[in-house]
Amino acid sequence: MILLTVLFLCIISTYSASVKGHTTGPSLNNDKLYKFAYSAEVYVDRVKASLQKSAGYRISSGVDVNLLWRNPDNDDDQLVKITMKDVQVENVNERPADKNVFKGKSTEKIIGKDYLEALQRPIMVELVRGKIQTFYSYQNEPGFTQNIKRGLASLFQLQLHSGSSREVDISGKCDTTYHVRQDQVTKVKDLDSCEIERKRFTSHNRILDVSTKATSATVYVLEDSFIKSIKAEENFVFALNYRRKTGAKIVSKQRLELKSVQAGMGLIAAKQVAGVIKTLDPNYVAMPLEAEPVKSECKKCPSLSEHWKSIREKMHPDKLSKPDAAKSFLSFIQNIRKATKEEILKVIKSENKDFLPQVVDAVTSAQTPESLEAVLEFLDFKDASTFILQERFLYACGFASHPSETLLKSLTEKFKGEVASQEIRETLVIVMGALIRKLCDRDGCKLPAVVEAKRLILNRLEKANKDDNVQMYLLALKNALLPEAIPVLLKYAESGEGPVSSLAATALQRYDPSFLTKEVKETMNRIYHQTRKIHEKTVRTTAAAIILNSNPSYMEVKNILLSIGELPMEMNKYMLSMIQDILRFEMPSSKTVRKVLKDMRAHNYDRFSKMGSSSAYTGYITRGPDVSSTYSLDILYSGSGILRRSNMNIRVFDRSTDLHAIQVVLEAQGLESIIAATPDEGEENLDSFAGMSAILFGFQLRPVTFFQGYGDLMSKMLSATGDPMNVVKGLVLLTDFLQEIQLQSGPTASAEFLGGLAIDISGGMEFSLWYRESKTNVKNRVAIFVAGNTEVDSFFVKTGMDTTLETETSLDFISTVQFSQYPFLVCMQMDRVDSPFRTHMTKYESLPSGRRYTARRGKAATLAGNEYPLHQENSNMCKKVFGAKSDSAGSWF
Repeated sequence: MILLTVLFLCIISTYSASVKGHTTGPSLNNDKLYKFAYSAEVYVDRVKASLQKSAGYRISSGVDVNLLWRNPDNDDDQLVKITMKDVQVENVNERPADKNVFKGKSTEKIIGKDYLEALQRPIMVELVRGKIQTFYSYQNEPGFTQNIKRGLASLFQLQLHSGSSREVDISGKCDTTYHVRQDQVTKVKDLDSCEIERKRFTSHNRILDVSTKATSATVYVLEDSFIKSIKAEENFVFALNYRRKTGAKIVSKQRLELKSVQAGMGLIAAKQVAGVIKTLDPNYVAMPLEAEPVKSECKKCPSLSEHWKSIREKMHPDKLSKPDAAKSFLSFIQNIRKATKEEILKVIKSENKDFLPQVVDAVTSAQTPESLEAVLEFLDFKDASTFILQERFLYACGFASHPSETLLKSLTEKFKGEVASQEIRETLVIVMGALIRKLCDRDGCKLPAVVEAKRLILNRLEKANKDDNVQMYLLALKNALLPEAIPVLLKYAESGEGPVSSLAATALQRYDPSFLTKEVKETMNRIYHQTRKIHEKTVRTTAAAIILNSNPSYMEVKNILLSIGELPMEMNKYMLSMIQDILRFEMPSSKTVRKVLKDMRAHNYDRFSKMGSSSAYTGYITRGPDVSSTYSLDILYSGSGILRRSNMNIRVFDRSTDLHAIQVVLEAQGLESIIAATPDEGEENLDSFAGMSAILFGFQLRPVTFFQGYGDLMSKMLSATGDPMNVVKGLVLLTDFLQEIQLQSGPTASAEFLGGLAIDISGGMEFSLWYRESKTNVKNRVAIFVAGNTEVDSFFVKTGMDTTLETETSLDFISTVQFSQYPFLVCMQMDRVDSPFRTHMTKYESLPSGRRYTARRGKAATLAGNEYPLHQENSNMCKKVFGAKSDSAGSWF
């Protein structure tokens, strides 16, 4: 025991001596000048591309380092002078002379005499226990030269024992971990944890967004407690979530290698570091080590008005479903984001009625304080004549990628004020619901504007008397998806009448299953089984879908299956089709359904042989490594053969989330009197009505009414032209990603990805009493353009990569019903035309003088058109429908 005690005391004394004799950070010897070779390189390219062909540049120089002062009371407190010498700028990869932007230019011409002088002016850093306590430099130096020197200084910050801490360097305040192994130290910096003021915003939905990955590691090799060499590397990777081939990477490398140690100046005697600085040069001041924001100005860029004139014709209403329209839309947004309110208003006020809606789309989508002020100043909600512009503004707000609290507050104030058009008033509150959800998704549920808007919608709904007003607030809740609104929606779903009940049920259907509590499922079961009151088929089938899509119990599934056979004829067929679709597509509830089907009371010929034309079908549009997409077509008819509801959905999903890309619902009721048919149970007193409702990228639009009431129906049938009614037409900003990056070597980088959608959705219903035939047609014409720019800006040179992809397509859904016999003939078709698909990539290096190097690459392909398969029964029916048409076409009678 005594021996162990003596040994322990020897170890402690040895350790104490070592700590006293050596610093806990790098230690410089007195009277020595350390001469290093330094280089900083940046590369920009595609994610998986080799760095040997990347765009980029290299800054290289000699670096002199010497100790000026050491604290007489603390050897770990040192003042070090760092000087860059013989700075050179060159290509990061070897290139032929005609492709070398730096060829024939001296460093002074590339950087500029004053900037080069500032870059080679020494800096001083106070190192305390290996960490930079203070960074000294001239105060009025250009920001970009200061940042390059900050990047060099940050390399000298390290600790000589393993562990983690929060460190401040050029990247901000970051979580940093050290791993020490003999004479090698590895420093790993968590770039996602860095606190630094830089602009950044992302798209609302993950599928439409950009994935990022950032890494930073620095390896130090030490000799005699000082630095022998340093290798640092940062990697930033960006990839579109819906197409990971479209992406970019930025690689930043720094190298510092000791070349020689020479005799240097002696130490300056002083008790405080401030005295040393004052003695050397009073122009030196303490400055933050964190990089300062730097942005080079564009000297030859066109004004907003000039830019608009150059793209104006590509945004003509007749060209809105073309990729060029989406491309011009994105470039216009980028310029609006740099413009003042006055510049924006000048463009708005100079335009005519054909182009103004597109201008409003872009100005609203820019989402800057200046653009919001400009568009709100221009629009007058008391004037009904500007209805189209007001609607386009509101829809652009609903699609906002990163809405502000100010936007929601502005719309709430407009809603409280005078609004000339009732339709605009309805759209206002519907959009407010969408903004509430987006702000809540970003942890903004407690913001004052959000709290006020939620309270307004819920209170007004409680006091609403007319069905139209009730529906308006229910549509807002359908967008908001507030957990606290579920009890309200349950009340209207179960107790409401007609459209109100149906709307409340479809709102509940949009909630994530985790929010659908026992109370929700009990209510849905009461609605479906009509235990308290009789409900319309549309409400009952929605209730069944909610039950089956929210982890149903064995008894819930069994009761639904046992009900088949007791339902109205077409509802029987629809429910059977829904169950079969669940099994065929292996939906989450399919395992429970299979268990129930083992019971012969639920699964027998009588139950599964019901006749009818209603159907539900789900299939894949695409199945890819990044995302997949599905389509679903549900059609429910009345017993008399007239369409009751058709529902087309397109969903996009990856491994962790999904996006409700498109939903188009055509709904009709009360049309039996036209053909002297008997309405189904619970639908005897329904008014004649037909309309269309759409969800686009998760945003519920204001429904469109084709006709309301028997008189309106007759009037429109007699004056019908057969032309479809437009549901939504315009330009939508889908992907909106921007991230500014501070590279450790000093330059500022940025990654920006914008995705624009030019869309035209229309739908219509045609009725022929003579041929006893009805037809519904939903046309979806879209064009997509995505532009990505990844750039490193060093003021004297820019290097980067532009990448684009574009496509256009048309998706038509046609449903033809012949009700001259029973069972009536129904043919559903879902067709996509040939779709051109193009990608382009351009890497570049450019100097302010205009000298530029570019390397381009592109691909073009055509995706073949397709008629999407539905169930075999539908194919057989289509043959009969079109066979009957061709037979009748060859006869006079």
